[in-house]
Amino acid sequence: MWKPLEKIKYAPEPGIWPSQAEAGDSMWFSPLDFGNLHLDQRTWIPAMVPWRSTEEGIVTDRVLAWYERFAQGQPGCIVIEATGVRDVPSGPLMRIGHDRFVPGLKELADTVHRASDGKTKLFIQLIDFLSIRRRPAAENYFHRFLQITDDHRAALGAEDWPEEKIREHLSALEDEALDDILTGRELDDLRMGTRERVTDVKYEHIRELPEVLPRIFADAAERAQKAGIDGVELHYAHAYTMASFLSRKNDREDGYGGPRENRVRLPLEVYAAVRERVSDDYPVGCRYLSDEIIENGSDVEDAAYFGVEFAKAGMDFLSLSRGGKFDDAKQPGVGEAAYPYTGESGYECIPAYISDSFGPYGRNIQPTAFIRKAIRDAGLETPVVVAGGIHGFELAEKILQSGEADIVASARQSLADPDWFMKVKEGQGEEVRLCTYSNYCEGLDQKHKIVTCKLWDRLDMDQSDIQKTPDGKRRLIAPDWQA
Repeated sequence: MWKPLEKIKYAPEPGIWPSQAEAGDSMWFSPLDFGNLHLDQRTWIPAMVPWRSTEEGIVTDRVLAWYERFAQGQPGCIVIEATGVRDVPSGPLMRIGHDRFVPGLKELADTVHRASDGKTKLFIQLIDFLSIRRRPAAENYFHRFLQITDDHRAALGAEDWPEEKIREHLSALEDEALDDILTGRELDDLRMGTRERVTDVKYEHIRELPEVLPRIFADAAERAQKAGIDGVELHYAHAYTMASFLSRKNDREDGYGGPRENRVRLPLEVYAAVRERVSDDYPVGCRYLSDEIIENGSDVEDAAYFGVEFAKAGMDFLSLSRGGKFDDAKQPGVGEAAYPYTGESGYECIPAYISDSFGPYGRNIQPTAFIRKAIRDAGLETPVVVAGGIHGFELAEKILQSGEADIVASARQSLADPDWFMKVKEGQGEEVRLCTYSNYCEGLDQKHKIVTCKLWDRLDMDQSDIQKTPDGKRRLIAPDWQA
């Protein structure tokens, strides 16, 4: 995992906790009503992938328990983890690409509504992603995967060599020699693993993405509404398909790449298809990036443009994240897949307690405020959600009061203490279990292990009725809060 050069260690800084009366008078715990978006309070738990589904992508008892535990804290909104819109194998990631997933999702919606006494809205994050393969052993790459070209022959002076001799020769070369022979893409396939990109238009299934994705997302959104889920969040962020269309690195020449107005075209078409398919009063928004944090990537000026276009189109909310790209990911080990949160852009997405002089808390506030101002300057009132290391009432309230955002979200702090919103609202902030931002949870996610929090996953292990990891060493949900 990438770390800042300064390597300054930070402790949690939640600030002063409010009294019950002060919390009751605050903006954070006040309702929000805009268009189709109606929240009892402006607290929000963004999508987190906990790896509790099955290889078939269905809702399990572990999934139900995970979201039930968050719902007991009664946040304004919980967003279900990134859920695949295609019915394709994707490991233990939840899916919504077929009607058979609807009953499980309905049970999930009913569970959250019941556990929160109807006070929490449940949205679902809809994601599409392209193929990525594990990094191959060099011998396998050169003997099985690399397509030998005339350029390879010319670089080696091997026009008359049989192909197998060329493969043998390449597999024996040092890295520096390969830099002068293989293309940048071939080197990336060798050293990082083959990964499809939205710019791979030589492949029919990539070329046709603009034709097929609006319907696929619309189908998924229709299933979400049938399941009783309260709204959808289109996943336009990080390393995945829709974010890649928005990226400044998208140079497709078919009207869906290049200038900003072309790069935003497919995301707008996906939204339009979803909006047409669900009922008029059904909330639909998106999560996208305030900044890609990669060389030649989109920045906050691009994000402000996209935000205005999304708001003009009628989205009910815009949720801002940052970074989390494959482009600067750490090289994976042989047999492992690249993970898009291991480079600098990944750090900006999930900053840890070891940080630079700015610190790990609130790194996305200023970019979000810039984007929100652009939307307001365009005469639009679309609510904007900010997230990123916010773990105290004082900062959350300041953000709202100063107009930097309209909703304040918290992922890791909510994982550390699913009851923290309720504790703060009831004037018991001193009882909040504070996230230390060690990124223990992120380390589990990187290995596709069931995600838990180190602050509670070994507590009260002798309880007979708790769910545990398969090895029996960790509990899967936080202990109940005794108010």
